[in-house]
Amino acid sequence: MKKETLELIEKIKKELKKILSEERYNHSIAVMEKAIELAKIYEEDIDSIALAALTHDIAKELPDEETLKIAKENNIKLDDVTKNIPNLLHGKIGSILVKEKYGFNEQIQRAITFHTFSNPDMNMFEKIIYVSDMLEETRSKPEELIKWRELVKKDMDETIIQIINFNLNRLVKLNSLINPIMLETRNKLLLNKK
Repeated sequence: MKKETLELIEKIKKELKKILSEERYNHSIAVMEKAIELAKIYEEDIDSIALAALTHDIAKELPDEETLKIAKENNIKLDDVTKNIPNLLHGKIGSILVKEKYGFNEQIQRAITFHTFSNPDMNMFEKIIYVSDMLEETRSKPEELIKWRELVKKDMDETIIQIINFNLNRLVKLNSLINPIMLETRNKLLLNKK
């Protein structure tokens, strides 16, 4: 990793410690570690991956009022679900914050935007951030994690399909709303496998 990236990571870590809970901060560090591991396997830019992974939840613990204010200032369309659960916007809001605070490029911003719900057009960089958020080593549930942590080293798309399947099943059991983008991502990945 470049010296300037390492220095920026240390600066960001100090800033995240001030705004995130200890648990969320530790999660962010673990996501960065998992993303670096996968970036080496899939030959993606380690410096950019590390920065995206470290900051992916920068907006996760913002108060709802601040989230909605930033969304309004940036013309982010709010549906009934996000009006009632503003935290679902933390990926989109986070991508705005990292551009403003650190000047991060569009690639990093897109990865942060998609890390929660996915996107049917995710590139490998974005897929790495998406799966690293789920597979990082501090997570112990669900039990499928152990299997997925091995699978992702060989088949990124199948891992994403299995993660989405798990999340869809969980949301159905909870009788929760489902973001249709997850279904679109799943369908596209399945069609690409044929």
